[in-house]
Amino acid sequence: MSDQNSSFEQIQEHRAKIDELDRQIVALLNKRAGHSLVIRGLKPGAHLSLYDPKREEEIFEKVDSYNEGPLYNDNLREIYGTILKVMKETPSA
Repeated sequence: MSDQNSSFEQIQEHRAKIDELDRQIVALLNKRAGHSLVIRGLKPGAHLSLYDPKREEEIFEKVDSYNEGPLYNDNLREIYGTILKVMKETPSA
């Protein structure tokens, strides 16, 4: 087998693994969104503001602590910042 064919097969294998990870990430993001929406619905009864910058910073700090690379903490903060922004814009069910 040529090096080109071997490289192509390895690329295909890694892409298949990425596809499976993407499926899992989507499922986990939807589970996370469900919990966020429940919390949003409970906040008024607990007399809490819908936006909590302190909680957002706690999330960023926890994500930083989970990070083992190769992504930088700043990369993960950008990703999570987007997740949190999308959740603020997601209508309640």
